[in-house]
Amino acid sequence: MNRRDILQGLSLSMLSRKLLSNEPLLAQTAKTKPKPIAANDRINVGVIGPGSRGREVMRQMLRIPGVEMAAVCDVYEPRFAEVNELVGKKVMSYKDYRELLERKDLDVILIATPPIFHSEYTIAALEKGKPVYGEKTLGFTVQDCNDVVAAVKRTGQIFQIGHQLRYASWIQQSIKRVRQGDIGVPTHVYAYWHRADDWRRPVNDPKLEHLFNWRLYNETSGGLLEELGSHAIDIANWVFGETPETIMGSTSIAVYHDGRTVGDNVQAVIGYSKGRRMFFSSITDNAMMADQIWIYGTEGSAQITLQDATFYRPTQKTVTASSHTDIVERGVKTGASYKTSWEMPYRGPGERVQFPSGDDPTLTACQAFFQSVRDKHQPVASAEVGFGSAIACVVGKQAMTEGRTITVPQLPKS
Repeated sequence: MNRRDILQGLSLSMLSRKLLSNEPLLAQTAKTKPKPIAANDRINVGVIGPGSRGREVMRQMLRIPGVEMAAVCDVYEPRFAEVNELVGKKVMSYKDYRELLERKDLDVILIATPPIFHSEYTIAALEKGKPVYGEKTLGFTVQDCNDVVAAVKRTGQIFQIGHQLRYASWIQQSIKRVRQGDIGVPTHVYAYWHRADDWRRPVNDPKLEHLFNWRLYNETSGGLLEELGSHAIDIANWVFGETPETIMGSTSIAVYHDGRTVGDNVQAVIGYSKGRRMFFSSITDNAMMADQIWIYGTEGSAQITLQDATFYRPTQKTVTASSHTDIVERGVKTGASYKTSWEMPYRGPGERVQFPSGDDPTLTACQAFFQSVRDKHQPVASAEVGFGSAIACVVGKQAMTEGRTITVPQLPKS
């Protein structure tokens, strides 16, 4: 039994046994020297999982000169026609990823399957001597995350995690300024990803429900924390320069009582050293807050969105001493609530971060990946970066299920 069976109709009891097993994914092999790829050489890409996200990454990769889509693998055959239409030619297709990895002409592998398969397919590709661009998250379990990092070190292959926000110019500028003290000492990160979307895909054949709506079921999905929160956690890790120490959270099904087992909302509080905290919220029935990340420092704040970033600095600080002093106005003795303006939201202008227009983080991430492959160096969004966000998501699922704070495992020292 393997993970591919999960999307081919296994019972829940069999799913549970699979997810609880700790069988090694692959035998360890000797370190494989990366295949040289000259600057002008064509790079042939093999794709495992050309679904909606996979095809979007493929679309961006095809914008890069010298990149060709040579082979694809999926358990759902109609995907192959969609790939041919995207690429503009017939692409060799496979239903078994192991057959694709046997091809000698593939230079790199793109993995964009559901996260439950990420570690198995990533390690298999690395062991075959292939650089990998892997969509987040790094793994579905703690063991998965450890195994991928270990495989990257063991094989010496290039691996890049799909945290494309690491490559957005406005975010890079913002985090650089934050870490240089532009808003004082950063102490909190508040992140929101709110949508008015039930997260369900229409399915004509009930047999395909778990294949198309894998995000809605605990057996195959880490829920909103994994799918959306992982990006925000990665930004917080970047700001604080470390992996989280603890996580607690809650989730429920508040609106969409349609048979799903994954919550339609999630709230998580993530702890870092020195008392620093991150808060993440995601709901699916109201998009008011949309997707934004706020970094709060002792001397200002930074707001990051999917399109831009803005810095804010307070015009004045609240003087707590006066709020505890009795003040007489018009014969009325007042205290802490004397000036409501002190507690009103700031509505003044901010400083918008300047960056080139038309910047697409996914395209930039793909360009960086292929440059890393050509230059033989690990990318910015490395396996260790992927571990930092994935491990919090993995443990977060348990924390929300059990309703308690859990210590986040750290990356084992080599």
